[in-house]
Amino acid sequence: QVQLVESGGGLVQAGGSLRLSCAASGSIYGIYAMGWYRQAPGKQRELVARITDSGRTNYTDSAKGRFTISRDNAKNTVHLQMNSLKPEDTAVYYCYAVAIATVTDPVDDYWGQGTQVTVSS
Repeated sequence: QVQLVESGGGLVQAGGSLRLSCAASGSIYGIYAMGWYRQAPGKQRELVARITDSGRTNYTDSAKGRFTISRDNAKNTVHLQMNSLKPEDTAVYYCYAVAIATVTDPVDDYWGQGTQVTVSS
């Protein structure tokens, strides 16, 4: 099984920056993509950014131009650099991975426990 652990969340003023990190560990045969979802109170969880093992990236419209996702494949780690933060970015941010745990397993989705990001106005 793949385990994901996030770090880097916290409290920041509007216009500030945070860098989230997520490290994958455990049984890992291969990781095809990693990324970040977020969920604010009373709202559905939404995709923020995604990166494949080939480096292809996708961002939600609200993150484009402000957030940058990157990945260190050798370390099975993904980062999310968040600049020009706004109060509406406040949410719990969850790391996810699309991966195969062992050679006999199918592709599956794995989730971290989440890290709180709070942006004050």
